[in-house]
Amino acid sequence: MAKENHEDKQYPVRSLHDFLFELDKEWTKFRNGTLIGLASSAILFIVVVWLILRTHHFGLGFVGFILLILAAVVLGYSIYAMVAQYRFLNKWERRIGLLLHTEEQMLSEKLDENKADKA
Repeated sequence: MAKENHEDKQYPVRSLHDFLFELDKEWTKFRNGTLIGLASSAILFIVVVWLILRTHHFGLGFVGFILLILAAVVLGYSIYAMVAQYRFLNKWERRIGLLLHTEEQMLSEKLDENKADKA
């Protein structure tokens, strides 16, 4: 009965191996999404700075100028956060890859030991 109780529990991840494998599969999407967001934010930041410099030419007034400054600040922070995120993803991509490689080596050694024990 205790064994049935143990099997009825649901865990968020079946094993660490499954978690690392799923993470490795999705990692490139995360990094590419960060690069796309970074590029689009940089382009928008350039456009907003250009609009700030041309505020008088377009006659946007004080409220328009303040809104453009606010947009530039938000985009600047967004760029800062995405650069930090990209660095984080690059750093941990290598570490996760190394961990997966080490795990594969350990599993293959364990399988080799099991084959040798059976023989």
